[in-house]
Amino acid sequence: MVGLSLLVVTGVTAGGAFLFTRDASPDRPRAPRSPLADVRDLTAPVDPPNARAEPTSFTSPSASPVGGAAALTPPRLIAIARGAVDPQALAKIAALRDVKKVALADAGAIRFSTATLNLLAVDPAEYRTWAPKAVAEQPEVWDALARGEFVAESRTAAQYLLRLGGEYEAGGGARLRVAASAPFGLPGVDGLVAKDTGRALGLIAGVAVLVHTASGKEAAVGQRVKKLLGQGAQVVPIGRKGRPAPAATPTAPQPIVAAAKPGSYHVGRPASYLDLYKVAAAQVCPGLSWTVLAAIGQVESGHGRNNGPSSAGALGPMQFMPATWKAYGVDGDGDGKSDIWSPYDSVPSAARYLCANGAGLGGAKLRSAVYRYNHSWDYVDKVLRIADAYAHAYS
Repeated sequence: MVGLSLLVVTGVTAGGAFLFTRDASPDRPRAPRSPLADVRDLTAPVDPPNARAEPTSFTSPSASPVGGAAALTPPRLIAIARGAVDPQALAKIAALRDVKKVALADAGAIRFSTATLNLLAVDPAEYRTWAPKAVAEQPEVWDALARGEFVAESRTAAQYLLRLGGEYEAGGGARLRVAASAPFGLPGVDGLVAKDTGRALGLIAGVAVLVHTASGKEAAVGQRVKKLLGQGAQVVPIGRKGRPAPAATPTAPQPIVAAAKPGSYHVGRPASYLDLYKVAAAQVCPGLSWTVLAAIGQVESGHGRNNGPSSAGALGPMQFMPATWKAYGVDGDGDGKSDIWSPYDSVPSAARYLCANGAGLGGAKLRSAVYRYNHSWDYVDKVLRIADAYAHAYS
């Protein structure tokens, strides 16, 4: 493969679980709770909150950054260090003459089915501005990464006959779904995953550096980057002036192809919270009981009675932190916007977040997913206890 001879094959962490970290500390203050025994109010109408904080502008992962405030900055260099890049070294790279922007990513090689693939683990929202324009404009790619799935480089998908929508062994019992393929144009990189997925796969943290510099400056900047990263570092230019020579036989531009989504986020506008929780669980995360959503809604806001903001800045009926909403907020009622204050958007968004963390699998995976919602095992126990009460009250 032309480009980087990337890293060594890494191991897989216990269970290979693809879990996402929420933007909240375990002890973040929360809004006052409704009583545990209060299970009668699920049939009440879903009303807008009586009092809202000043609305904040949030961007869903389906919104395109192209032409907006987030300007595209395609990488001109990709560098792989022998170990985690020291923050001081990264700062020195960023300060180099002709360097306009840098980003740090995790990377590594994993056994994927019968092949060994080089993966880059990135933050989807951050990395989107580094992608080619045609890829940045495709929400399917970024939604797939946010769900903890694998987006293959187009040529890799073709070479190994990867089936879109298929799940493949990724070592240690882990399985990884191929959700899309796209031409990222990163030499030696076979595809992308989100950082949390990369951690679960055992990728090495902070060893890949992306550098944006002026076209034509790749070679000079690359030499300085390699010197700062030390012995054994690999630096490959990928800008227009420094791109590795193409193969002898030219190929047509690779299309962006996405597998069908595992579920729909559209829930409409049910008349009661009871119906809303049921529809959201069934539509967004098959296998997740609606009672878990209802219990979280009860604990977080008393089903929309206290929508915050909390002292930590959590908002809406399901008490999302704004950064988490950027990655998981959906337009549940089809009104053209994802509104953190709207129960029709917030409840399916919670189902989406839980499902990305394995809640639909039940058992220990469910407990882990609820823990990711708020890092407290007491919280997990309380939510599941209330869910059980709902199951008895509405059976």
